[in-house]
Amino acid sequence: MAGPVSRGNRAVAGAAACGGPPQRPSCRRKAHRDGKRRQKSGERMGKMTVGMVGVGLMGHGIARNLASKGWALGFLDHPGNQPVDDLLALGARRVADLAGLAADSEVVILCVSGSPQVEAILLGDDGLLARIRPGTVIVDCSTAIPSSTARLARLTQEAGGLFMDAAMTRTPVEAEQGRLNLLVGAEPELLDRMRLLLQSFSETIFHAGEVGAGHTLKLLHNYVSIGCATLLSEAAACARKSGIADAVFVEALTKGGGYGAALDRIAPFLLEGDASGMRFSVANAAKDLGYYLRLSHDAAAAHQAASGIEAALRTLAEGGFADSYLSEAAASFGAGGR
Repeated sequence: MAGPVSRGNRAVAGAAACGGPPQRPSCRRKAHRDGKRRQKSGERMGKMTVGMVGVGLMGHGIARNLASKGWALGFLDHPGNQPVDDLLALGARRVADLAGLAADSEVVILCVSGSPQVEAILLGDDGLLARIRPGTVIVDCSTAIPSSTARLARLTQEAGGLFMDAAMTRTPVEAEQGRLNLLVGAEPELLDRMRLLLQSFSETIFHAGEVGAGHTLKLLHNYVSIGCATLLSEAAACARKSGIADAVFVEALTKGGGYGAALDRIAPFLLEGDASGMRFSVANAAKDLGYYLRLSHDAAAAHQAASGIEAALRTLAEGGFADSYLSEAAASFGAGGR
């Protein structure tokens, strides 16, 4: 598993740049300028045309960082997109359909809800795989079922393309800042080829292994993250019904073993009604836990705790709270009585 990825070293002009030592100051300045020009030229030559499907809460940040950092970007027009005026102002192009996106893109990034959406985009007579150019790279940043990912990677290769999963962690805030964590499943050579692109919207890249490993690691991550948030929210609802003030509950956990990232994200809602700490819907959380259960079944791994968390989230979703943020789940548990 790789740590933070280097953004590359600047070339340093040596004494030989002007014919040998000793160098005059003007010669050193010229060598420095030439080195910078070569670097910028190399960066431009290495930038591919990028198409994007899914400019939602997470995808918008990816798109904005790509466009602002000089990548030639087209994005699929879709009613689920966030407002895109800023992307258009940065030079990004709105594309009407998948055929147009495939025709113009060397790389296509997918940032949609899950495996059914990814399969619908890629497969069928009107899907991307029927239209991609030879050598096109599909980068799937969605949360997906690893067995589906492996199948789609094989079909992409048969269609003449390449496939990698680059699942995301963190929130829309970090997406806009270009500070996502990416969990990548790909051959090392393909990751090296795509590194400059991925660095444009990420802070840390983890190479989890071969295709599908990134999505596997994402489901493990989300099980822990969503599980902690769900447990904490249910406990907060119980605390309220038991007469414990929210501030006392939060402070007690902060000073003890209950402290962690989930509390940092949910405490603002408990104390101030601010739900922005975890802008992730209950419906999506239930979906991700369902994906994790499928992964655990496929791996013949224990899943009793996961089954309970998935059932709790499904109950909330079916009880009218599907569109609520996960940070609001304490109120939802309180309203539902369970």
